[in-house]
Amino acid sequence: MDLSQLTQEMNRFVERMGWYAPQSPKPQTGRNLALSLLIEAAEVLEHYQWVENPENMDALGSELADVALYLLQLASIHEINLERAILQKLDENAKREW
Repeated sequence: MDLSQLTQEMNRFVERMGWYAPQSPKPQTGRNLALSLLIEAAEVLEHYQWVENPENMDALGSELADVALYLLQLASIHEINLERAILQKLDENAKREW
């Protein structure tokens, strides 16, 4: 499954939950999604608190999936082609002096 297909699956889930509805208690705005992305990223960090290697890879994977889903949704609502943006960024980085 590619990023486009994953985004479609994520959008179907959010739609089923009613979170795209105008009066949703969880409005899916850019601001709210960006905040949620950061909160989930912090939960990834919890797995590294005081240890070099996380003990529970399934739990870490679950948090990484949360981060990915919020990233996909944030890109989607702003109509950003994330695959293209990633490839462009890789190309830019390849030309940079590090």
